[in-house]
Amino acid sequence: MFLPLNERQFEFWQLRRDGMAGADIARSFSVSRQSVSKSLQSMDSKVSRVMMEMAQSNHIEVKKVNFERGVLFGRSVQLNTDAIIFISAKHGMQVWYRHKGDCGKCNHSHECEKLLQDYAGEMEISLTKSESPSEMADELFRKLEDIL
Repeated sequence: MFLPLNERQFEFWQLRRDGMAGADIARSFSVSRQSVSKSLQSMDSKVSRVMMEMAQSNHIEVKKVNFERGVLFGRSVQLNTDAIIFISAKHGMQVWYRHKGDCGKCNHSHECEKLLQDYAGEMEISLTKSESPSEMADELFRKLEDIL
């Protein structure tokens, strides 16, 4: 399961995810619209394949998916909880399981907080200040689901 995060195709995909039109992407890179279109079609295929493979390998039943935005909402069969698979330009493909943990006692709390803040920034979603990454995630993914 691999996405080429440093290739031009991914850069085009990310710009489109951020709202830039294909013609504007083509102008920015001095390439044809057809070149951008082919690259985006190829990247959409890769994103959909990799996200579905990730869901399958993590036993996540797909509920809602938006490949152009790089987000999949589902339910973990094994853990009996909601799961979100998303693509971050900075952190790559991520799987997040909804949980109510004691984040204050976790050694990874700051890493989770950074990941969520970075992804919220990429998606232009503002979050209220929270003490717990699990609360941040609930807010982030609720807002994300609302806009998809």
